Amino acid sequence: MKVAVPKETEPGERRVALVPDTAKTLLAAGLDVSIEAGAGAGAFLADEAYEKVGVKVEGRAGTMLHYADTVLKVQAPRESEIALLKKGAVLISFLQPATQAETVKSLAQHGITAFSLELLPRISRAQSMDALSSQASASGYKAVLMAADRLGKFFPMMMTAAGTVAPARVLVMGAGVAGLQAIATARRLGAVVSAYDVRPAVKEEVQSLGGTFIELPLETQEGEGGYAKEQSEEFLRKQRELIGEHVAKSDVVITTAAVPGRRAPLLVTGEMVKAMRPGSVIVDLASETGGNVELTQAGKDVDVNGVTIIGTRNVPSTMALHTSQLYARNVANLLLNIVKNGTLVLDFQDEITKGSCVTHGGEIVNERARQLVAAAPAT
Repeated sequence: MKVAVPKETEPGERRVALVPDTAKTLLAAGLDVSIEAGAGAGAFLADEAYEKVGVKVEGRAGTMLHYADTVLKVQAPRESEIALLKKGAVLISFLQPATQAETVKSLAQHGITAFSLELLPRISRAQSMDALSSQASASGYKAVLMAADRLGKFFPMMMTAAGTVAPARVLVMGAGVAGLQAIATARRLGAVVSAYDVRPAVKEEVQSLGGTFIELPLETQEGEGGYAKEQSEEFLRKQRELIGEHVAKSDVVITTAAVPGRRAPLLVTGEMVKAMRPGSVIVDLASETGGNVELTQAGKDVDVNGVTIIGTRNVPSTMALHTSQLYARNVANLLLNIVKNGTLVLDFQDEITKGSCVTHGGEIVNERARQLVAAAPAT
């Protein structure tokens, strides 16, 4: 079975879906693995590193994709890439059915069997394939470093001959994988950390990392698989009213709230931002899906009365070496789940295969993906 890994074409994407270590695993499983020249350059992985383990380095993606049985990517493919794939080929990548409806439709029309890493079921057997979690962990870590770089204060308490400097106060909104990593990182830097999440069940995790869990008199909003479910506008309005004073007292606010496949919930209004002290910093990790902060501009830093809102896109790509290593392991584990003795075996009775497969046999076969594509605005 021929496996192909092309260069990523999305602007700013430095990650790659295959690293030499995982390539060795795929080769040992009897797969024929090729990668486009320069595909790993953004993650500081030279072509020679791939060749050394037995991967074929191809000069052009076109021929490689045309003959590939399986294609591994980070971002969803462009239409020009889809057109190169042969009917029946397998694609594994992030697909974002809610925002990439036309791509999903095109994959179905071209007869591609596409797997979306966002749709993996939340079961223990799929943890080693959970790319959402591996990439979110990197985002949470990097968000704290970005905030520390822009904040004009020390994070830890400093006792000096000139006096004692109080520690920075950090508020993390959303205590999923990214949020928990942000809490841990901010605590390691010495900040006083508090966190809020609509799921009270995460309270113990926040406290175990040294953070203070903010409890608001609101109903639980835990959804399927432990994710936060999509909240009503009335719930979000009450939430914003109650959390506002905590935002105002914080030096740093890191927002991480996301509902897979949906627009990010609005947590911080423009008025709440204006109530913060000048010099404060907000890092909105949900900027690409609409933002948790009303004044966020995706891909830009915004100054609002001296408060900096950082809306960096694709934060995992800023740590391309380690995030590529993690992502490549996730992808390889999913691929090997559908490969037996070097041959593709699609068992739709398997919960992982059924849950993550979006298109197959010319149709959108995933019910959740069908709903997301149907709800997506026309382009």
